[in-house]
Amino acid sequence: MSAILNNAATIVAFLVFLVLAAGLLNLLRTDGGNTSQKLMRWRVGLQFIAVVLLVASAWLAKYF
Repeated sequence: MSAILNNAATIVAFLVFLVLAAGLLNLLRTDGGNTSQKLMRWRVGLQFIAVVLLVASAWLAKYF
């Protein structure tokens, strides 16, 4: 179970990177910040999920 959570956290962390890069590129490319704001909100949500998965994985590794 811990390995599954580790893999899921890695995938989500990679998605965070992709959304961050897309948001920054969009911000630099266009004048409108609406899409960049949406992407940054997605980034924050994905970061939250990644942190929760990492904490759950550490907790499971410690107790099981």
